[in-house]
Amino acid sequence: MESIRYEHLQETLYYEVMDNGLSVYVLPKPGFEKTYATFATKFGSVDNHFRVEGKEEQQVPDGIAHFLEHKMFEEPEGDIFAKFASQGASANAFTSFDQTVYLFSATENINENIETLVNFVQNPYFTDQNVEKEKGIIGQEINMYQDNPDWRVYFGLIEAMFQKHPVRIDIAGTIESISTITKETLYDCYNAFYHPSNMLLFVVGGVNPEEVMDLIRNNQAQKNYEKQGKIDRLFEEEPLEVGQKRREVKLAVSLPKCLFGFKELSKGLSGEELVREDLTTRLMLDLLFGSSTELYQKLYDEDLISDGFGHEYNSSAQYSFSAVGGDTKDPDLLLERVRTEVEAMQQKGFDQNHFERTRKKKMGGYLRMLNSPESIAHEFTRYQFRGGDLFRVLPIYESITLEDVNRRLREHINWDQLAVSLVVSP
Repeated sequence: MESIRYEHLQETLYYEVMDNGLSVYVLPKPGFEKTYATFATKFGSVDNHFRVEGKEEQQVPDGIAHFLEHKMFEEPEGDIFAKFASQGASANAFTSFDQTVYLFSATENINENIETLVNFVQNPYFTDQNVEKEKGIIGQEINMYQDNPDWRVYFGLIEAMFQKHPVRIDIAGTIESISTITKETLYDCYNAFYHPSNMLLFVVGGVNPEEVMDLIRNNQAQKNYEKQGKIDRLFEEEPLEVGQKRREVKLAVSLPKCLFGFKELSKGLSGEELVREDLTTRLMLDLLFGSSTELYQKLYDEDLISDGFGHEYNSSAQYSFSAVGGDTKDPDLLLERVRTEVEAMQQKGFDQNHFERTRKKKMGGYLRMLNSPESIAHEFTRYQFRGGDLFRVLPIYESITLEDVNRRLREHINWDQLAVSLVVSP
């Protein structure tokens, strides 16, 4: 077991790579009653075309990562949720574009719950019958989201932006795509992506690192895994242009929902460089659209936005995009006002004092996040899978300059790469 000391945060992270390739990280938090653990695989909704070294290329149905997440909770003796509950733990899971995460939080029976988490994820149980049954359940979930205006406006924006990359496909897939999933394709994906070398276990809370490592060493030593080669994820080349400038869906809403954003393709960044670009862009968007900005106040005073107006930035090694917006009585006027104000800001650049205040606010939010075991666990895994380090964020923020955010303001806000998604009443 090795450790990394982060003096500026007064934190020590312990880690070890098991003989089978599983990466285990433990962050002890003395005095914390709650322990939170995540067991994650680098397998998300975009990973539908891949090749494992030494094996044949495979293309699998859209939505299979999410489908697999659902099926992992079923075991021959019943539902795993009941076992966690009997041990005083609350368990859950989620699938995103690039990862699937299984988790629990508990204040007691921590070792038993860690073993339960690792064991059920490493013990798949798929049958023809339970796969067919799940298609109906997930089909209902897909239909439910089709009636959700916030979901439709968000994925409508991504679908409008991207023409080829599977990020444009709903995480759950479609009724048609999941209908082709079989237990054999589930096992193929499981064997490829749930190998310990593609997974990460993270435990944070009032735990003893050596005790946790001993537990995992002994647990993994009882399981046999053949060494697995590299996984190549295969993507079609994505055109620079957005697929649609404007996309509109009709649903019953009291006010139109408007999301707009800017598409970017890979710039070949990885590791800390990718993290720095991500943080710089998020800071830039906060300087433009945050609730303390002049633009936000103007739009609010004109009754063009509500408190729900917000923004986000999603980046990876292959693609990046921003999403900005919320409910508005007049989407076209909102877009016109935003473009006028943003173009003026692109000309003059941000104010130094506003930049310093906003950067300090971001750093304060980051430090507050470190008091939440849940937030630490989710953010840690996200950063690790992208080659970054959550605990290096503060010095990166400190290194970002006004020139950096002004550069991103001019680079990212490219009106040729703008897409708009609307949900309006019929």
